[in-house]
Amino acid sequence: MKQLAKFIYFKLMGWTLKGGFPDLKKYVIMVVPHTSWHDFYMGALLRKISGITINYVAKKELFKWPYGWYFRWMGGAPLDRTSGQNKVQTIASIFSKYEEFRLALAPEGTRKKVDEWKTGFYYIAKEAGVPIVMVAFDYGKKEMKIAKPFFPTNDIEADFKEMKKFFVGVIGKIPEYT
Repeated sequence: MKQLAKFIYFKLMGWTLKGGFPDLKKYVIMVVPHTSWHDFYMGALLRKISGITINYVAKKELFKWPYGWYFRWMGGAPLDRTSGQNKVQTIASIFSKYEEFRLALAPEGTRKKVDEWKTGFYYIAKEAGVPIVMVAFDYGKKEMKIAKPFFPTNDIEADFKEMKKFFVGVIGKIPEYT
């Protein structure tokens, strides 16, 4: 499957890959921009090419029969979304349940254009004590870029400013949403 994914990504689609995922077992993967459903299969291809498990969280109801096995196989972890819970702490605690857990999140929180990122991914990384790995899906250049791990500090404003530098000039699948 890895060779097929490489053939599709590099040869058929003509994309390139800059950087690579770090040899760490736990981190938050921050994917920007998220402008289209096409990002799902591009992420699936990247996952196969890189040969690592990339995880996500979804409502716990999806993990029941008959499809639960599929969502787990795809790297999913069930999330209890009962109101009144601290979602950051709940998601951060998932990291302690697994030997390896690389959580992919889109900080825009939607596929539409946003002016500011949501902060959950940042606080999840801080709470779990893991770095953030930035991944850019640049449809303009047909390139995915993977940054070196970024360790959040206690200055979210400075950290966001630094992280946003990585995404300068990156164009999403739907450019007007970038």
